[in-house]
Amino acid sequence: MTKILVIDDEQAILDLIEMILKREKFQVATAPDGKSGLRLFDSFNPDLVLLDIMLPDISGHEVCREITNKRKTPVIMLTAKDDIVDKVLGLELGADDYITKPFDARELIARIKAVLRRLERNDEPKENKVGDYELMVDLDNRTVFKRGKLVELTLKEYELLEVFVRNPHKVFSREELLQKVWGYDFMGDTRVVDICITRLRKKIEDDSSNPKHIITIYGFGYRYGGA
Repeated sequence: MTKILVIDDEQAILDLIEMILKREKFQVATAPDGKSGLRLFDSFNPDLVLLDIMLPDISGHEVCREITNKRKTPVIMLTAKDDIVDKVLGLELGADDYITKPFDARELIARIKAVLRRLERNDEPKENKVGDYELMVDLDNRTVFKRGKLVELTLKEYELLEVFVRNPHKVFSREELLQKVWGYDFMGDTRVVDICITRLRKKIEDDSSNPKHIITIYGFGYRYGGA
């Protein structure tokens, strides 16, 4: 059974989300603040985290940073603010998605299922590894190595890189990447693609200001330049 951890300081929200998720047959654990949420994260070992930005002890952004530093568990941020700064910061820290309160139960479940679907392994036959010593992507194990050293990527960063390495030299528009990686219309905000690519370049490029792997095609989008 898929396990979801919900961290929110509003008991009414915790109760509502718990009811919605249990109705969908998810196993649920809840926490009212960041510190107890992090303890539950270690003991409960969830498959996904729903995380409020505004918490009474430590910020949701700090909790997100600690979670993503520990392992690649997907995080969906919950926010009462329709503020792009909060959302962008969450994405920069490794969050996979965000949803603004008040939310519709159907939208919440759709977002959760979309993220979980992206975690499922693709059963189609595929090459085991793509690239060379400079940058190697192990598609079976979903890992990336730069000159033999493991590169720690978030789920979104890895999925974005996988799209590129599976389609070398193909030029993708931001809208195409949004659909392929996020799997649905992400509020029409293609800036999330640019943000994710910026983070990814910092990890895989020798000089992120002069990238050799992920190339900007001005006026259109991006393509993969190879390893």
